[in-house]
Amino acid sequence: MALRFTLRQLEYLVAVGDFGSVTEAAERVNVSAPSVSAAISQLEREFRITLFVRRHAHGLSLTQAGRSFVEQARRILTEAAQLNALSNEVTGQVRGPLHVACLMTFAQVVIPALRRTFCESYPEVEFAQNELDHAGIIEGLRLARFDLALSYDLDIPSDMEFHELGALPPHAVLHEGHPLAGNDSVSMADLASHPMILLDLPYSASYFISLFRDAGCSPNIVERTRDIWVMRALVANRFGYSIANIRPAIELALDGSRLIDIPISGDLRPMRLGIITMREAAKSLTVRRFIEFCSEKLKDGVHPGIRRLSMPPETPPET
Repeated sequence: MALRFTLRQLEYLVAVGDFGSVTEAAERVNVSAPSVSAAISQLEREFRITLFVRRHAHGLSLTQAGRSFVEQARRILTEAAQLNALSNEVTGQVRGPLHVACLMTFAQVVIPALRRTFCESYPEVEFAQNELDHAGIIEGLRLARFDLALSYDLDIPSDMEFHELGALPPHAVLHEGHPLAGNDSVSMADLASHPMILLDLPYSASYFISLFRDAGCSPNIVERTRDIWVMRALVANRFGYSIANIRPAIELALDGSRLIDIPISGDLRPMRLGIITMREAAKSLTVRRFIEFCSEKLKDGVHPGIRRLSMPPETPPET
């Protein structure tokens, strides 16, 4: 008897296997949770095996057979994607699925405009976006959940490659009444004694703290948050200053309070914005075209949603 299943059902199976949750898998593949549950149940009936153990309040755990099925399903989906990529190469058409991850700290100010322009240029591309921290991006690329990712050059593993789009130096984010708000620039030593709101994301937090260490001082961290907009609101409401590399086009927190961005003096390592891909993975025409598109639209890190901050010119010595 011939087995009947679809690639879509295999996609749902892999998603549930990766996330251990129907709800989260449904969010990732952009369908309803009942549709994912129905697909899993249909696969179990078709193959007459149990793929998952259902544990109330603890999600789903793969059975031994389920693990083997998920890995085989992943290989089938990869082969199917290669057929689609081969078709695009032969016809020269940019189309099909494109799964893009983006670092959550700048997803709001970069991805939507890029996606809109790219999809208008290539309407047959099925664009899917995900916002994660850097650690989640690295894991997702290795599991082939994403074709590529927009992030920073933070400890890029050797099995991945980084296509640089531009350097973004760090700057101080202050509220209007901050004692340093009137300065043209500040040093890490100037900031060290003041209360700091740390943007506490994997890799990013270590980078910010290293700026103080390299300057021979330590930050006075009084608050931590993983959300850049919460950080900006806390700063605007005078709980402390922060440091960031992305400078949104608006100078306000989301509650309307004004913020002041000031360059930090010294030879500080910038964050480098770019695209991360798996090193040995074949890049489809759609992936290559998106990388070229980003290289054009984000040349030197310039983007409509990002304001650049320049150091004030040095005052020439008196003669």
